[in-house]
Amino acid sequence: MNFQLPKAVIAGAFSAVMAVSPAASETWRMALDVGLESPEGRGIQRFVELVDDYSDGDLTIKLFPYEQLGSSDAVGEQLAAGLIQMQSAGLVRLAKWVPEVEYINAPYLFEDREHWVRFMHSDLVGEWFQRVEDQAGISVLGDPTTFLRGPYRVIVSSKPVESFEDLQGLRLRMHSDDLAVAAWTALGADVRVMPWSDVYQGLQRSTVDAVNSPIALVESTRFQEVAPHVTEQDEYWQSVGFMVNTRVLEGLSPETRDALERAYADAAAYGTEQVEAAAAESVERMKAEGVNFYDMDLTPFVETMATFYDAHSGDLPDGFFAAVDATRTAQ
Repeated sequence: MNFQLPKAVIAGAFSAVMAVSPAASETWRMALDVGLESPEGRGIQRFVELVDDYSDGDLTIKLFPYEQLGSSDAVGEQLAAGLIQMQSAGLVRLAKWVPEVEYINAPYLFEDREHWVRFMHSDLVGEWFQRVEDQAGISVLGDPTTFLRGPYRVIVSSKPVESFEDLQGLRLRMHSDDLAVAAWTALGADVRVMPWSDVYQGLQRSTVDAVNSPIALVESTRFQEVAPHVTEQDEYWQSVGFMVNTRVLEGLSPETRDALERAYADAAAYGTEQVEAAAAESVERMKAEGVNFYDMDLTPFVETMATFYDAHSGDLPDGFFAAVDATRTAQ
């Protein structure tokens, strides 16, 4: 004999189960342009751990390091399309949708890191990021200045670069960024655009002579093996940007979103500590291996870029110089 429960009983039982069952957990895919063994990578791994902890397992993140899912530009397209949920990279990648964003990395313009941080917190930069969100559906997570990348920038080269003159004609790898390409061309380099993951081979095969890099990433990429000369150049300050697909971010519960943002803040502090501590240790190890380190007079770089900005003043974003000037001192 077939026995069937009344539909009302089934519906009531299903509702009761759903009321006490926890919400299904989510798994996000996150692409990054560095290796997990780098100081920056360790900070990102801490972020993943904290997200799982703070969300009580409701949100987990799977990492795809060192451009496994494609170049940073290709990954940005995947992020906008929702094929992945997060990307960690320099925020200048967002210039693909709002070209003005590339000016957050304007070379030889900001007086110090504090000046740059104040500029990043300006209404102008906030407007640029809002336009990215509106046009591409990509949001910037948290305070974009807190996860330090660097902590300073260097030229890693196959031959010594000890002066402005040594830069002239140097085949310099550059990321795909119109401002960076134009600026370093004006400074005298022979700029070659190349994906980050191809740089080691490019240096090894002499396709390029040099690459600009945060000092903390040099050893983990092993660039010094094929380019044993490192020169501090301090072109700009930068941070590790955490970019999130806006739709999936807004789809989180308030509790999970809070967990995500707290995890970012705590991991950014940890990552910055890792980068700062590791940089000094890395320099000492590389010196012991015979890598040569140089300082150089940056005055010609600053003077050349001042002329560059003056000559291109009509092409600069509206309000850019006003925002730079307004943020020179703390209010």
